Order: sequence, then C-alpha cells, then structure tokens
Amino acid sequence: MTVVVVGAVPVLPAAALSALRGAAAVYAGEGVDAAEWSAVPVSEFVPGESVVLITTNPDEAVARELVAAGAAVVRTPGVPLLEAAAVMDRLRSPGGCPWDAEQDHKSLRQYLVEETYELLEAIEDGDRAALREELGDVLLQVLFHARIAAEDAEEPFGIDEVAGDLVAKLVGRHPHVFEGGDPAVRDATSQQHRWEELKQVEKRRESSVDGVAMGQPAVALAGKLAQRVARAGLPVDLLPEGDDVGVTLFAVAALAKLAGEDPETELRVVARRFEADVRAAEKAARAAGVERLTAEDWRRYWRR
Repeated sequence: MTVVVVGAVPVLPAAALSALRGAAAVYAGEGVDAAEWSAVPVSEFVPGESVVLITTNPDEAVARELVAAGAAVVRTPGVPLLEAAAVMDRLRSPGGCPWDAEQDHKSLRQYLVEETYELLEAIEDGDRAALREELGDVLLQVLFHARIAAEDAEEPFGIDEVAGDLVAKLVGRHPHVFEGGDPAVRDATSQQHRWEELKQVEKRRESSVDGVAMGQPAVALAGKLAQRVARAGLPVDLLPEGDDVGVTLFAVAALAKLAGEDPETELRVVARRFEADVRAAEKAARAAGVERLTAEDWRRYWRR
C-alpha cells in the first residue's frame, strides 16, 4: 500500500504507523528531516509498491504523482477540530441557534453526564460506529462549555486556553517522554504512581484524598478513595467497619480496587449481563405466548 502522510512531524497520525512499518521505502519530502526518520530524501524517489512519503506539503511534485496513482493520503489531525470549534462559535453567535445561545454551564450538566454514559456503553458493547459518534458528542460538550467560558465577563477562557493547559499538563507529567527521561518511571505501574506524585506537587494538595471527584458513582468513589489512601500508607484495617449495607458495599468496592480490579466496571458487567438475561427470558416467554410472567414463568424461561 502506498501512502502519502501529510502534516507536522515528528508527531504522526496513528493511521500512518502501520503503513510505515510495512513500507518497502520511506521518503522524506518537504519540511521533513530524512535522517530523523531513517528515510530517503525525496530527491532520490523511485516509484514502487508500498512506499510512504512523509511531507508537510501535499502539493509537492512527488506527492501529487503518488496521489494521482491512487496512493492513500493520511493527514495529521487539526483542521476538522478547528472547523468544529468554528461551528460552535457560529451556533452561539447572533443569528445562530436560539437554544444553543440560551445554555450555560449548569443547564448543560445533564447532557455531559448522558453523553459520557452513552460513550461508556459504546465501549462496553464494542460498537465502533457508536464509539466514533459518542466521542464526537463528548467533544461537543467540551467545545460548548469552552465557548460559554469564553463569554464570561470576569474570567474568560476559551478552547485554546483549555487545550494549552492540557498540553502543559501532559508534558509536565511525562518527563520520561519530553524531558529526556525520569528514573522513577520504569513501566506503566510506576508511571501511574509518578503521575499522582507530580499531580500532588503541582496542585499543592494537603490530603491524599484531595482531588477525588465526590460526585462520581458511589462504587467508583469508594474504590478511588481506597486506592488513594492505600498509596498514602493507610492500613486496610482502618477502612470503614460495620454490618450495614453501606459499609459492606464500601468494603467490597475498596478491596476490589486494592486487588487491582475496577469495581465500577465489574459491577456494570454483571448489571449488563443481568439486563440481557431479563430481556432473553421475556423474549422466550413471549414466543411461548406468555405475556405476564409469574415467578414460576421467570424460572422456566430464565437462561442458565
């Protein structure tokens, strides 16, 4: 497969990686350092199968030649994101959408929660089409809130500031990637601990549970609190004790998290499986002409 990769380097889109790995030859076009990519300068280009051209200029001669011959074009992300932000700006501007113009951070809360759960469901179902759509819906919420924030009279900030803060955070918390190495990071587990250490210093937190989102679902909250205090050295015997339902649920969630499992995810798996079993029993009963199920009917049509 012949591919023309267009965009900024050294950062390339994920779609280009498989082509690069399988390429018979990689050529460095305009704006690309051939030595950095162990590539052949485009001046030495020789047509062939499974070649990749990396360039910052899609109009250079070799790029046009390859595209004319049917080469796939892979672009680094950027333009569609700018277009999405521009559309959001238009919707909130005079002459835009009246409903969009009336919204504020509080009125949009329910939609952020709904879209997040719809995205979670798409991930659980392994539905790629739904995953793509729901990611877009969550992105819409980010763009919407950022545009509203930009209109604030006292402390305005927009999508550029949001993205800039995110870049600074990602770079600052990955010194092993962006600053030439970090001896504290050896694998994914040590990176997770390092992330929390850097966050603690960055945010000047006084408590090991500072920053835990108290509004998250209770099972996830219990697991997160247990994880945080465990990292701070709290012994397990100091977790809540008692016989009431709340304490029992907290203990189960906390111990699951400490064992390396995600109690929220595990509980959702069981809940989704139970939902499927209910639907299957109801469907089987209807097929047998039974509309109103008794306890015995439920047992009869329940799949084991």
